[in-house]
Amino acid sequence: MAQRVLIVDDDTRLSAMLADYLSGNGYTVHAAATAAAGLTDLGRIMPDVVILDVMLPDLDGFETCRRMRVVSDVPILMLTAKGEETDRIVGLELGADDYLPKPFNPRELLARLKAILRRRNGSAAVSRVLRFGRLEIDAGSRSVRIDGDECVLTSYQFDLLVALAENAGRTLSRERLMDTVKGEELDAFDRSIDVHISRIRAAIESNPKHPRRIITVRGAGYVFARFQDEER
Repeated sequence: MAQRVLIVDDDTRLSAMLADYLSGNGYTVHAAATAAAGLTDLGRIMPDVVILDVMLPDLDGFETCRRMRVVSDVPILMLTAKGEETDRIVGLELGADDYLPKPFNPRELLARLKAILRRRNGSAAVSRVLRFGRLEIDAGSRSVRIDGDECVLTSYQFDLLVALAENAGRTLSRERLMDTVKGEELDAFDRSIDVHISRIRAAIESNPKHPRRIITVRGAGYVFARFQDEER
């Protein structure tokens, strides 16, 4: 079955161009020109991935992303204004999995969609469960729990956590994490990894400002604690 893509963008010419391009590459594409229509289609179509523009006529993409995250963990690729780093950071903090600045090459967008979906589906058949004290990471169901209570993470954040947990006790650089999870090199000024780590800490640490599970190694990267305190 073809994977379903929902485009939420009021630029109808761009949406039509993307729909033609993605359809030609085997995807089923639906387009919505407003946030309201996109939120409705999210529940009606049940897409495999959402392409969401920041600038929408009725509700900005950030609030739309936040509302989508309340009801769904569908991967979200946000389209941002070229060079607007603040937009990218805010989008990631609200739960977007990736971002792409406009204007963009359709081939790059396709490559990013494939990477998002590959991360999403890659471990679906894997049944391994990683346990660290009260923390449980289930790769098969792609879920994270503490004392049985689920911690909400995006698909990208889940894969980052797995990469760290599978290398517990070893310091991983930002570049290594980006290469492991995303399959591409980290730009020298790209701090998106830090934003995602911050969101993961908010989900699994009792005090994200003083983390016990994911520790920052200054100048080197991050290390996932092999032995963790009993406190959440």
